[in-house]
Amino acid sequence: MADIHRYAAFTSTPTGGNPAGVVLDARGLDETRMQQIAAEVGYSETAFAFPTGPRRFDLRFFSPLAEVAFCGHATVATAVALAERTTTGDLHFDTPAGEIAISTGTDSSGAVRASLRSVATTSRAAADVEVRDALKALRWNDDDLDGALPPHVAFGGNEHLVLAVRTRERLADLDYDFDALTTLMLERNWTTLQLVWRQDDEVFHSRNPFPVGGVVEDAATGAAAAALGGYLRTLGHATEPRRFTVIQGEDMGRPSRITVDVSPDDPRVTVTGGAVPIPVG
Repeated sequence: MADIHRYAAFTSTPTGGNPAGVVLDARGLDETRMQQIAAEVGYSETAFAFPTGPRRFDLRFFSPLAEVAFCGHATVATAVALAERTTTGDLHFDTPAGEIAISTGTDSSGAVRASLRSVATTSRAAADVEVRDALKALRWNDDDLDGALPPHVAFGGNEHLVLAVRTRERLADLDYDFDALTTLMLERNWTTLQLVWRQDDEVFHSRNPFPVGGVVEDAATGAAAAALGGYLRTLGHATEPRRFTVIQGEDMGRPSRITVDVSPDDPRVTVTGGAVPIPVG
């Protein structure tokens, strides 16, 4: 029987952040059983680690409905869980999206934090029809969007439609058509939508609908944060090394903080956060 751990990622409290299931030794589990476990756990993703060498693992991710190529918060949760049981330092995860290098260490309080270096990010302008269909499913309109941050489809291990809004109030008022957005995302192969409001040059607030995974919304999305870093780099907002914070999950009552580092000469993005065990029961 698989030993399933439960962690909240990108938070310092088990009632915040995004919950992830973690199986640290998934050898002997096939895809059918992994999918069953992910559905039973019920979190947006559960990570399954297969040891392949010293501090190296194959890592796969399953939502309650399907496998996904990459999941940032479950990667951070897995790295923290491994560091707590062995020692901090570097780890290497081979995922369906590519190799992810991880560094783990402790902060001033002694809590373990993990930094993942994403696969190469890309970002392209979203087509008019993509934006139109997404706005319809979201029940938003063109006037809600921030003209200084154009809609893009950004990649950081998965593809995400990035839509920036003009006001925090618009971001807070999220009541989308679940079925319509699911259909659109499946057609476009988008894993989540990265809906953001720019508070200032260093802080972004984010919400991430994830209906294709059977989840209304993610409380913290490391892969989308990496994609956002690549998006800003593509737009020329990282002409020198830059760090910004993504605040997510506030409107769900599970606040999270994701630190993102972007460099102008490197398409890979570093995403950092902590994770804490969720008590059983």
